[in-house]
Amino acid sequence: MQVQTRIFAAARRAGRSAEEITLIGVSKTHPAEAIREAYEAGLRHFGENRVQEWEGKQGGLQDLSATWHLIGHLQSNKAARAAKLFHAIDSVDDFALAQRLDRARRESGVTGKTRVLIEVHIAEEETKTGADAKELPSLAEKIAALPMLELAGLMCIPPFAENAEDARPHFRRLRELRDELAKQLGRPLPVLSMGMSHDFEVAIEEGATEVRVGTALFGTREAAIVGQ
Repeated sequence: MQVQTRIFAAARRAGRSAEEITLIGVSKTHPAEAIREAYEAGLRHFGENRVQEWEGKQGGLQDLSATWHLIGHLQSNKAARAAKLFHAIDSVDDFALAQRLDRARRESGVTGKTRVLIEVHIAEEETKTGADAKELPSLAEKIAALPMLELAGLMCIPPFAENAEDARPHFRRLRELRDELAKQLGRPLPVLSMGMSHDFEVAIEEGATEVRVGTALFGTREAAIVGQ
């Protein structure tokens, strides 16, 4: 797989092991058949953007031993459905949403915690969602105290730029924020989810532990036909 070769090369440049990095295939707008093909090729983590789209696909994929991530913005009124459908919610951006996820997980009767990441509004773009960096300390402390959620780290989506190097300061900033939070909480926050098809190598050089790759794996996406 060409993407894996690029991950290995980027990790080597950073003096890291490629085994530290999880590849998440962004399967949004792609059919269940494409996900199954990627699974058979060795991919085990998949990212979906919309609850309703995943509800329409997941029935034909329940035999796969994969990890399903919600990587898109989650509306509070869909938190209960998301808590049942996904192993990981990688885009938590406020405490009210975290509380809904925690309650839904508890009421579902499913054992084990839902892994969550806090999405950080890293460049304060109006079109992007995420928690403000100034709010992170208090938000992280409150989410970490919820019994049915496992706060594992941070996620960001920097501004798109043709030159991947332009994203480096944002990736570096997310790593610094994670390190500060881990020190404050007194426990590890091992996950940094950052980097997509056009810039994941730079993200790996800056410490990414998860990269979200769609186009480079699945090709150009079709237009989405269902909403969240």
